[in-house]
Amino acid sequence: MTKLHDLYAKQGQSPWLDNLRRDWLLDGTAAAWVDKGVRGMTSNPTIFQKAMMAGHSYDEQFATLVRNGASVDDAYWTMVFDDIHSACALLRSVHDSSGGDDGFVSLELAPDMARDTASSIEVARRFHEEVAEPNLMVKIPATREGIPAIEAMVAEGRNINITLIFGIDRYREVMEAYVSGLESFVASGGDPSGVHSVASFFISRVDTEVDRRLESIGSDDALGLRGQAAVAQGKLAYRAFQETFSGPRWDGLAAKGAHVQRPLWASTSTKNPSYAKTLYVDTLIGPDTVNTMPEGTLDDFEQTGALARTVDQDVDRAAAVWEQLDSLGITPGDVANVLEDEGVASFSKSFDELSTTLEGQASLLR
Repeated sequence: MTKLHDLYAKQGQSPWLDNLRRDWLLDGTAAAWVDKGVRGMTSNPTIFQKAMMAGHSYDEQFATLVRNGASVDDAYWTMVFDDIHSACALLRSVHDSSGGDDGFVSLELAPDMARDTASSIEVARRFHEEVAEPNLMVKIPATREGIPAIEAMVAEGRNINITLIFGIDRYREVMEAYVSGLESFVASGGDPSGVHSVASFFISRVDTEVDRRLESIGSDDALGLRGQAAVAQGKLAYRAFQETFSGPRWDGLAAKGAHVQRPLWASTSTKNPSYAKTLYVDTLIGPDTVNTMPEGTLDDFEQTGALARTVDQDVDRAAAVWEQLDSLGITPGDVANVLEDEGVASFSKSFDELSTTLEGQASLLR
């Protein structure tokens, strides 16, 4: 048994791989991660950009698709869907052995959907219908426009991964959309026991932004708070999760078989080299959670990570950290808004760069 296996078996947290590459699906690397204890995979536009630009795993299929008349956009999504199908097949045994609770693969909408509710609903529905795998989760960003799309998809009984969450207020809206969607699904005669969702709360980017502001302030009090905001907010998010998924309203849904929407800790590799490599793993371990990690962080945790329940420890201290930040003029809402805009822009940039590269390749093939 590996430490990753123990993370799930002893602490109730599912380790997922924050990467999806065709060469790994073909050469057994992805399967080896599953053997080591990985219980899911996540993808996003940046991950697919890196995968398609590295090596030659996609070259033959792309050339065939283009020469047969496919547009670059259609070719891209065909290649993506093929990878998603392969990953879902790889993780199907985890999905089945967990009773459908785990073993998910996440596929994100195109970045231009982030501010478009109607298109997000239409495309998320189409993704589910075209992939047609029980362990698929479609990723919808937690933008203001994404919230009603999340509720609509849950109301149809679809598995959704809500991504790009950076603040508690928006996280509460995400959980409300999930619960309301389940209530609508049940009211229409649906069985909620087949609906699963995770809420992807981004961690390290919060410290990156807050630390930048603290260093700009430059006082001893400010500098002493560096590296604390992200974990503190994660702990407060878990407290909000516990509050939402308890009490009469939730109990009524749970009695019908509904599953909690698990918090998923994303962006958990440390960006500051002075911070411990497993900072954003060790400090947020607890039941009914997921941590999606790049391969380097998975390795680091296996080697040096601390296996103990921590996510609901020192929560009062976590609240005090954000009170101190607020006293310095650093408010969680403003931090979240900045990071949301940056997150959407970053994925759009990756998607556009890949599209430009593929267009160039296609022009040589036609």
